[in-house]
Amino acid sequence: MNIALNRFSLALAASLLFATALSGSANAQDEGLVVYNAQHESLGREWIDAFTKETGIKVTMRQGSDMQFANQIIQEGDASPADVFLTENSPAMTLVDGAGLFAPIEKETLDQVPDQYRPADGMWTGIAARTTVFAYDKTKLTEDKLPKSMLDLADPAWKGRWGAAPAGADFQAIAAALLQLKGEDATKAWLKGLKDNATPYKGNSVAMKAVNSGEVEGAVIYHYYWFGDQAKTGENSKNVGLHYFKNQDPGAFVSVSGGGILKSTQHMKEAQAFLKFLTSKAGQAVLKDGDSYEYAIGKDAPSNDKLTPLADLNAPKVEASTLDSKKVVELMTAAGLI
Repeated sequence: MNIALNRFSLALAASLLFATALSGSANAQDEGLVVYNAQHESLGREWIDAFTKETGIKVTMRQGSDMQFANQIIQEGDASPADVFLTENSPAMTLVDGAGLFAPIEKETLDQVPDQYRPADGMWTGIAARTTVFAYDKTKLTEDKLPKSMLDLADPAWKGRWGAAPAGADFQAIAAALLQLKGEDATKAWLKGLKDNATPYKGNSVAMKAVNSGEVEGAVIYHYYWFGDQAKTGENSKNVGLHYFKNQDPGAFVSVSGGGILKSTQHMKEAQAFLKFLTSKAGQAVLKDGDSYEYAIGKDAPSNDKLTPLADLNAPKVEASTLDSKKVVELMTAAGLI
């Protein structure tokens, strides 16, 4: 009797485990396409809703940050539940690509994006862009008193007068561009100037608010924080103007947001369709007509009319796929910034 009961118990336990596995598998299938979204949540949702409306494909969005998800994907490896990874900046894409975890993107999708906004290996693609700006207090600074170059902010004359959010992926992408453009010695010197001169803030929007309130005279941020606030009440940017460095200055860096497909995906067809949609005219129109105020980068895709055209920014030529996030973190840590 005991032997029979034990066998029955073992069989029952095995059945329960099998049912649980099936249930888990079904739940995973119910999620549809899983997107690790490190882009702004509202933009990610707009894209997903538009895609689902057009295709009927269900998408589950998991929200996080660039490097958080990049490191998580590397830890998960082939077992990652993610099908697609979207970022705000390209260094996180480079990290995952370097780990060999992306699948090649279909040529039709790549052909929708100009060469300068995607890596040559075709393992991920640009989906949007943003430009670095110097947000300044219009009540304190006139045009002739603005820094001619972002590098000028390391001068002792700017001590205590400006701010930044060095701990974030946004700023680290800017520092990575500086490293690529000017080399390690120049980057170290500028980061030392940042440590000595600037007030650190938790995020670009907080830095902009500090400029608006008169706490600092300026801050290095991305452009769309100002445009987004202006489109609402403008209460956090009413005293703030935007200075575009242009002249191929490191401070005119245009950061590319990326999209990639995990090679471990069980939904390759749907994942390819998703990236194809994001880079299509319909997907890029979400950037033009929505409230993200990020740049559209698809071929012949217009950006929001309020933005300074990409062609007029005179940005430096930066190879997005080789921005070295690991080295930048090392340099910023040594400088005492993170």
